[in-house]
Amino acid sequence: MTPEAQAGRPPRADARRNRARVLAAAHAAFAAQGLAVPLDEIARRAGVGAGTVYRHFPTKEALFEAVIVARLESLAEQAQAALEVPARQAGAAFFDFLYVMLADADSKKDLADALAGAGIDLRAITVVAAARLNASLAELLARAQAAGAVRHGIDASDLHAVIVGALAAERRRADPQRPGRIARMVCDALRPATPLSR
Repeated sequence: MTPEAQAGRPPRADARRNRARVLAAAHAAFAAQGLAVPLDEIARRAGVGAGTVYRHFPTKEALFEAVIVARLESLAEQAQAALEVPARQAGAAFFDFLYVMLADADSKKDLADALAGAGIDLRAITVVAAARLNASLAELLARAQAAGAVRHGIDASDLHAVIVGALAAERRRADPQRPGRIARMVCDALRPATPLSR
């Protein structure tokens, strides 16, 4: 815990910037090397001293947890911003955010895979951030349905299944020239059916 946090003061701007740089460097390092990457290497990538990393994150596990939670919180904030668009744009806001979330989940899969053998329970450390994200996603879905952009009868559990399927399809048929193409095709199944032309 930083001295500012111990004293009940908000962290200084430079401390917030350093923490963000460490989190970004840690995400890339963990995804590439798993928990084997030394904290000193993360500090080097972030352009800060090792003491700065240890001041914010006393262990690699604590840093890893912070990386995952920060990613989920960032997505939750983006979902909340998408909820603030006018109702007439609810469909576009839903699909735009869905594609952002798919891209984020795809990048996070590498990180999770790299750390699968580390014995860290992702569900336990992400409960609060994930609940906030899921609540916003369910609200985005409801608004998009009310706007006629998403077919009725789909609930949040269905949406999660579609997201998982979209990611699996994208990985199976990955096209570096057109990233996200297959995932978008899968997600298009959420749109209302249009009558076939005769």
